[in-house]
This record gives sequence, structure tokens and C-alpha cells, in this order.
Amino acid sequence: MALAHPPALSDTIIALSTPPGAGAIAVLRLSGPEAIALTDGAFAGKRLRDQPGHTLHYGTIRDADRILDEVVVSLFRAPHSYTREDVVEISCHGSDYIVQEVLRLFTRRGARLAEAGEFTKRAFLHGAFDLAQAEAVADLIAADSQLSHQVAMQQMRGGFSRELKDLRGRLVQFAALLELELDFGEEDVEFADRTGLVTLLQEVQALVRRLLRSFELGNVIKNGVTTVIAGRPNAGKSTLLNALLHEERAIVSAIAGTTRDLIEDEVSIDGIRFRFVDTAGLRDTTDVVESMGVERTMKRVLQAALVVYLFDITTTNPTELQAEIQALGLAPGVPVLAVGNKLDTASDPELDAFRSRPGTVLIAASRGDGLDELQQALLQLVRGEGLDRLGSSTIVTNLRHARSLEAAALALNAVLTGLATGAGTELLAADLRHALAALGEITGEISSDDLLTSIFTQFCIGK
Repeated sequence: MALAHPPALSDTIIALSTPPGAGAIAVLRLSGPEAIALTDGAFAGKRLRDQPGHTLHYGTIRDADRILDEVVVSLFRAPHSYTREDVVEISCHGSDYIVQEVLRLFTRRGARLAEAGEFTKRAFLHGAFDLAQAEAVADLIAADSQLSHQVAMQQMRGGFSRELKDLRGRLVQFAALLELELDFGEEDVEFADRTGLVTLLQEVQALVRRLLRSFELGNVIKNGVTTVIAGRPNAGKSTLLNALLHEERAIVSAIAGTTRDLIEDEVSIDGIRFRFVDTAGLRDTTDVVESMGVERTMKRVLQAALVVYLFDITTTNPTELQAEIQALGLAPGVPVLAVGNKLDTASDPELDAFRSRPGTVLIAASRGDGLDELQQALLQLVRGEGLDRLGSSTIVTNLRHARSLEAAALALNAVLTGLATGAGTELLAADLRHALAALGEITGEISSDDLLTSIFTQFCIGK
């Protein structure tokens, strides 16, 4: 069950389910006990109440004697619909005027305008899927790369939920035995095998930690990688940005200090979204505007998930390069890729100085030489070996899920500590209940109205 006492869903809701604005077609969706009857009252065509579900019907929508539009009505009868209620979808012409007139007509007849995410919320409350799957619906709508789509589809089809339910199910049996011990507390009996419980907890803890480790990769897949291109003036940062984007996004000039502000744009590389940020050249300057650009660059560098430090092969030696990268003051763990530019004009000795340097890629940004190697190096930095297991492993992409997993890990650790120190059954049972509650919050087996409101208001209206 999703909620101990699901709210009564006695009203019928309506919303535009396609993006607002003029288009060829707009789809308005109704869901609820009166969805078919309300549509029947405005539809001139077949009597919908007499038609089977999963059928299409052509006719007109009328407001009294006035024809609003010619439409196609899609009919879905409960429980064989997205929300598990009676659902009607009206496909009309995509005029804002027509859409608003149809919405006004149905709200006058008794339908209520749907809240954000209310159709998916009703599907959850009716048991069509659990909360983790419901959240994956929003992720699927927002997916803008192959990998984000793949992960969202896997979660929407229940891959993550099945793994969590298995974890939780293995713990519930031991929790029940501990609770039974509490009922017979005065008789000093043990129903739960402590040795077996330790083994189980260690296995579950290992699985929870693996899921938590996957969140770093999942966050990259879902939100992309903020990648700052930093370096001295005239290193070729703007030229590199343009080459990666395949367009003249940034102004390129031989005059040092041309870039004064941050220029950002996105590109997908092998399914991972990178948000590249072109920055002002790093140098000491008396120019007030350029100084502001340098200050902004340093702030953005410190916020980056990955830094591409671009340097001119012809004017930089390895010792200088190392000093410049250290001067960035990056936090431990932030990857830096050193990229030597102007490969086409460098001499052999200049190239030899960097060819053997680990973590360095050599390119000629103006000609596009070495860009494939640069992209592969970027991918390797952000994904390691994680994406190679994407087809068979669960990837956590949701911050709420990660926080619940962290809470579960803490509670499981408390149980293990209690077992090692001989803690009483009451304390062990309480910590185990906390672990079960944290895992249950992810799928909605344990939830509250406030939690559901927080989640579903992030959806678009009409979904």
C-alpha cells in the first residue's frame, strides 16, 4: 500500500497534456469517475458510455449549439488506464483559443483543473506503480540524452524498485522475529538467530553502499557535467569551445583578454551531457573589467565538476603547467584534464615535453585535430568503469533516494554495532525499524502527504 489511508479520489480532473502554445494538435486529458460522462455531454458522435475501452472516436466538441472543434477522443476504461481510473484524451487542433475554450467548457460542467503531477499521483495512489517508478516518469520526460533515457526507463519499469523490495523483504523477516522477542520479553527467549542476522545485515549493507556509490555516476547521467575550460589568455579556450559545439559560439581574437564574461553551452558526448564554460584568461591585469572576468573565472573553477586546463604548447613547459594547475586551488577529487593546444605549430621538442605526461591530451583546436582523443579522455574521467555495467546494474539518480539510502546505511550500521556490543532486543528492533522505514520511503511503502506533495508538484501539469 502506498498510504495507510489514501484520499478519496471522487472528483474528475482535466489538464492540457501537450506543451502549451500553438501547434498542429493539442491533447487534453480527463481522469476520474465522471470523465466519460462529462465528455459524452459535450461530444457529438458515438455515445461514449456505450463504447469499449482502448478505442478512438471521431466527432465534435460542442458548447450548446456552438462547435468548438473537430476532435478524436481516446477512451480508456478503469482499471486499464494510466491512472487506473476512467480516462478520456481529447485530441483537438493546437490553438490556444480552442484549448482554453474546451477547458472552460469542462470546468463549467464539473471537472477540476489538475494540479502539477496529479495524473501520476493518482496512478501511484491506485497502485499502478510505486513512488520510485513515479519519479522515474518525470525523469523520462526530462531525459535529454541516451543514457538519462536508459536509466529513467529502467527505473520506470521497476528495476530499482525490485532490488529495494528484495533488500527490504530480507530484513522484514528478522525484524518480525525481533518484535516477537519483545512480546515474550519476560521469558528471555531469542527467536532471531544473531549470527544469521549479522551475515544478512552485512550483505544488505554492502548492497546499500553499492547503490550509494552509483549515485555519483547517476548524478552525472541525469544532470550533466559542468566542465570549466580555464587557462592563460590566448591559449585557445574560445576556439576549443567553438570546436566542441561545432558553431561560432564564442568570439575568437588574437588580442589577449578578449573573453571577459562566462560563456556556457551544452554538448552530448556518447550520451553524457557536458556543460562547457568558456572563461576569461587567467593572468594579473590592471584592466578593471578583465579583473572582474578573472574573478568570475576563479569562482566558476571552484564550482566545476571537471576542469579542462588549456595551455599553449609553444609557450609553456611542464613545470609551469604544474604550477598553474596547482594555483587553481581545486578541492581534492575534482578531476583536471591538461590539454595542450596548438599542436600544429609546436616543434618536436615542445611536443616531446608533454607526450609522456600522464593526464595530458594534445590538440589543435583551430583545425579540430585531437578532439576525438579529448572527448574520450573526458568520458573516461567522468564515467570510469561505471557505465560499462549500466545494462545490468541499478544506477541511483535521485537525491531523495540517495538520502534515504544514507539513512538506511546509518541505521544498519547501528544494528551491527548493537549486535557486536550485546545491545538489547528493543534497541536492535528500533534501529532495524529505522532502516526499513528509510528503504520504504524510496518506493512509497511508507510515505506522507507532505512527501507526496513535494514530489508531484515538481511534475508538469498534465502528467
